[in-house]
Amino acid sequence: MSQSSPQPERPCPGRPPARRQDVRSELPDLTAAPDAVRASDAEREAVVERLRIASVEGRLTFEELTERTEAAYAAVSRGDLEHITADLPGMGAPGANPAPVQVKRRFSAVMGDCKERIVGRIDGPLEAVSVMGDVELDLRGAQVPSGEVLITATAVMGDVKIIVPDGVSVELSGHNFLGERKVNVRDPHPGARVPVVRVTATAVMGDIKIVDDEHHMPVRRAIADWWKDRG
Repeated sequence: MSQSSPQPERPCPGRPPARRQDVRSELPDLTAAPDAVRASDAEREAVVERLRIASVEGRLTFEELTERTEAAYAAVSRGDLEHITADLPGMGAPGANPAPVQVKRRFSAVMGDCKERIVGRIDGPLEAVSVMGDVELDLRGAQVPSGEVLITATAVMGDVKIIVPDGVSVELSGHNFLGERKVNVRDPHPGARVPVVRVTATAVMGDIKIVDDEHHMPVRRAIADWWKDRG
């Protein structure tokens, strides 16, 4: 017996045929918001390079350079990237006058205290020495054209504390004897080309710590963030 082929389904009288869903209606209207276009890795790297040049020209502090570099790698859209560089001049603009060079390179405390907030331009290695005293170096306001800071730290029955911006990469080497060498910073964005602080540390019955802004004064930072979010 021959089997008849199935007949195509006929639309019911009075009911319009089903329409295919237009997938274009589910896409965002990029013509209404051009700055919502997704950013590419190449565009992120271009912004990071622009930030580096701005730092060389003296327009950004070490803290600002690190903060904006981290934001560039986390940016989703072109609008996010444009916001990061909104207050910077276009490429090829005359360079700004850089900050004065940081003349003092050696910071020491012998049975005393030494606290230094560096705001000058770091173009060479720094040294911190503590002998039965406390040395604190704050790098957040410094100018770092190379994006790299080299520090030699020595603590003999004393403490050395180095404060770096959030998101910076820290490389610690050296040795200790009855002392402690510690890094307490937030890990930078994986694969990000962020500024670097390299510390060669020697601790003899003393402590050497590298901390970022988040871990320097966590309570004050939390209050400041809460107040900022209120606005």
